[in-house]
Amino acid sequence: MHDNSDSALYRLIEERLFTAVVGDILDREGYYHQFLPQPIKPLSAAYRVIGRAFPVRIEDVSGPQSQPFGRLTEALDAMELGEVYLATGGSMNCAAWGEIMTATARTRGAAGAVINGFHRDTPRVLEQKWPVFSRGSFAQDAGVRSSVADFRCAVEISGVAVEPGDLVFGDIDGIVVIPQAIEKRVVELALEKVSGEKVVRREIESGCSSTDVFDRYGIL
Repeated sequence: MHDNSDSALYRLIEERLFTAVVGDILDREGYYHQFLPQPIKPLSAAYRVIGRAFPVRIEDVSGPQSQPFGRLTEALDAMELGEVYLATGGSMNCAAWGEIMTATARTRGAAGAVINGFHRDTPRVLEQKWPVFSRGSFAQDAGVRSSVADFRCAVEISGVAVEPGDLVFGDIDGIVVIPQAIEKRVVELALEKVSGEKVVRREIESGCSSTDVFDRYGIL
């Protein structure tokens, strides 16, 4: 899943881009629903995540199960270098991520975790210095409440379609999903926009009006 070209792409994004400008380009290209829900935030403001989507589908269960947590351990063991564990589903009635899951995914070389739900074990997750994004902390255990039903499968999160291998990019301002088929064009255009924004900021700071600058560059 992760090769030299991916490494170069991730490095470029890490060094020069941020989610807002990528989202602007996706809008320009007609992809209007690519940000995951706003409540999903990094556990630390400094965290950024860049990698290939490893979508995971969760479902509610009730009471003790013959296979607690469903296919969770199977999913974790299937993760590959540079993948992002991206989980959604169920009623969010418990934590869907924690300390041991962080250690497992991190050790396997995964790039991060994005949970459309809650995490727990916050201090022990943070001490691992590995990017986790979620809707917040909630200690209630998943064992008798939630189960991993499938993984590396297509999912939808609040209207955002996510396919395995799509590019996931997250920072303090949100999580954006870039469809794999258009990722190179989106990154190229985002890099151009970042350069343009630097020019616009210099002009504004030198005394130009925002109206004049916008008329000239179309950037605000």
